Amino acid sequence: MTSDAQKLPTGFGRLWTAQTVSSLGDGVSRAALPLLALTLTRDPMALAVVAAAGTLPWLLFGVLGGALVDRWDRRQTMWITDAARAVLLGIPAAAAMLDVLSIPLLATVAFLLGLGGLFFDTAATAYLPDLLGRHPALLERANSRLRGAQTAMSGFAGPPAGSALLALGRAVPLLADAVSFAVSALLVRSLPAVPRPVPQVRESLLRQARAGASYVFRDRLLLGLALRPAVGNIAFLAVETVLALFAHDRLGIDTYGFGLLLTAEATGGLLGAGIASQLGRRLGTGTALTCTAALEGLAILGLAAAPNPYVAGLALAVCGAGMGATMVLGPSLRQTIVPAHLMGRVASTSRMLAMCAAPLGAFLGGWLATAYDVRAPLYAAAGLLLAMTAVTATMTSNRRVEAALRASSDREGPAEDSRTDVLVPA
Repeated sequence: MTSDAQKLPTGFGRLWTAQTVSSLGDGVSRAALPLLALTLTRDPMALAVVAAAGTLPWLLFGVLGGALVDRWDRRQTMWITDAARAVLLGIPAAAAMLDVLSIPLLATVAFLLGLGGLFFDTAATAYLPDLLGRHPALLERANSRLRGAQTAMSGFAGPPAGSALLALGRAVPLLADAVSFAVSALLVRSLPAVPRPVPQVRESLLRQARAGASYVFRDRLLLGLALRPAVGNIAFLAVETVLALFAHDRLGIDTYGFGLLLTAEATGGLLGAGIASQLGRRLGTGTALTCTAALEGLAILGLAAAPNPYVAGLALAVCGAGMGATMVLGPSLRQTIVPAHLMGRVASTSRMLAMCAAPLGAFLGGWLATAYDVRAPLYAAAGLLLAMTAVTATMTSNRRVEAALRASSDREGPAEDSRTDVLVPA
């Protein structure tokens, strides 16, 4: 990390702008969609269906999607996906204006948006190290800026805007998100094309997908980096599924207040993303990741016991700080140590584990709230997060991180075998 003064390329500015605009639209929908669902039903399990639908594409197509991204042009994949999502959001917007919106329609749209997110996020993850020349310091700085913007827009500015736009009409926040996708598509289309490795031997899609998954599961560091968000998503979706209901019934928060509650989490996320690099340098990346995971679990425990909206907001801010730092340090490390032409498959496998766990969390949250009370999913989530922290602490230790960085440095250049589908990870 000796060249922090090196500037990020001009193309990164356009990528940052595109993701910032899109994240603002996502934040609008993040507040609006659960509130829209609440206008249709008060059944926690029905709300869980909508929450889980957006994660199902990762369960069904996650690894194959990564293999396809490694075959396709990554920039083109991103802009076409965003353009398609812009058109898709017109469907529920029209249904809302015609007063025919329903839970099945919301779940279907959430599923298709999730499918688009699979291809966009995987392509963006693989594109970034190509754009930055796989430089560790630049990757950490870029991910910090991307994560900070995403948190600010999707959590800080977007949710209050979504709540306010919903007051103007049920279709308005959906149309706002559609516009954000369209703007993002235009910006991404203007990004520079970057070369990507081409395998010498053309293999079947299934074999390439298996190679990417095997690479993750045979490397304890990569597996540890993947397990943290997987278990975390079970916990966070259990919370998210009932958060609107918890805020309304237990804390007495109205529609606008719910948007402000999400803003508190985003405020913490901004802080976490901003100090992630400093934490990594002071504690070591492995130790920093363990500390942020423990912080998330303790914060959710505080949220469950919160006696008023102010304590709940503080707990969510602390949780957001842990998440913000984690989402800078983890992806930056993975992008540095994974061979370039496996990046799409490794990224999609890791994300698939996380996203496939999310439906389980959504249904767990709905079931616990139905069987017990609305606080039960929060206590269960805190327990899962703290248990995960203990289990993965040695898998992502500073010693393993340092060894992986040395191995990655040794592999760069002529020493890297072009047939890395068969390499055994360090």
